[in-house]
Amino acid sequence: MCCPGTTCSNGFCMPPEPPQGAIELDEIGAEVLTRRTPAPAWLPTAKGEEGDFCLRSSDCAAGLCCARHFWSKICKPVLREGQVCTRHRRKGTHGLEIFQRCQCAEGLVCRLQREHGPADASRLHTCQQH
Repeated sequence: MCCPGTTCSNGFCMPPEPPQGAIELDEIGAEVLTRRTPAPAWLPTAKGEEGDFCLRSSDCAAGLCCARHFWSKICKPVLREGQVCTRHRRKGTHGLEIFQRCQCAEGLVCRLQREHGPADASRLHTCQQH
C-alpha cells in the first residue's frame, strides 16, 4: 500500500506521472511541453556496428551479420573472397560453435581451398567465386 498522492508500480511507490502531453514548468517558470509518446515505428533506428550485441542479422549494419561469440551474439563482418569460412555438411550441425562465422558475401561460396599437393592435404575452406 502506498502513501496518499503516489501510485504503486511493480511494488514501489512512485509519484503519479503527468498525463500525456502535459505542460510542465521549468526552473524559471516557462512552459515546457513534455513528450510521453514513443517514437513512431517508421523512424530509422541505428543498426549495430561491428562488435555490438545483437539478436538477429537485421539488428546489424550492412555488411555485417549476427553471429555467436562465446555465449552471446555480436555483429561480425560478412566474409569476403579468400577468407576462411565454415562449411556445414548438414543443416543444424553448427549448434556447438562458440565462435560462429558469418556466411560468405553474395556471389561467393564456401569451398575447400585448392592447394598444390596431395588432394586431402588441407581441409581448410575459403570463400571463393561461385
